[in-house]
Amino acid sequence: MSDTQKLIPSFSVDHTKIVPGIFTSRVDVVGENTVTTYDIRVTKPNTEPAIDVAAMHTLEHIIATFLRNSEDWKDEVIYWGPMGCLTGFYLILKGSRAPREIHSLLLSAFRAVEDYTEVPGATAENCGNYLMHNLTIAKWHAARFAQYLADNADNAAIFEYPQTQRLVTDDGQQFYDS
Repeated sequence: MSDTQKLIPSFSVDHTKIVPGIFTSRVDVVGENTVTTYDIRVTKPNTEPAIDVAAMHTLEHIIATFLRNSEDWKDEVIYWGPMGCLTGFYLILKGSRAPREIHSLLLSAFRAVEDYTEVPGATAENCGNYLMHNLTIAKWHAARFAQYLADNADNAAIFEYPQTQRLVTDDGQQFYDS
């Protein structure tokens, strides 16, 4: 792999070992500000089925709405959006907090999905694919993940990325095992 095509850090996470949870994906300093990207992994990659596209879209709308309306967090939220692999979301917040520090926020966000009777912003004027939603399946995934977060609050594995093994050759090339 050439220097211009280095493997990005999120691909160095061992996806055969990661469990659902809340992980720090990266911390960036932009000017005088720190922003942190969190990997909110809802399903176990390559083991459990990915989240249905329509349900993922619905969870994106509902949880983004919840986060951006949270009195305690709305000024910290930069972004909430789905992963391309459909196993979770990325949350970008101002500052740098340990994943455990946002556990209660995410637990509340996923529990709040149950209270929605319609998807916010699901109109032709507000959404680029407003017909692609599935509130029923979104509620199922949200309830399942919220219960998992509640049951595993003291489990360090839901807060710490498993890293791949990096083999480094004598000339400095890195190879990854996954």
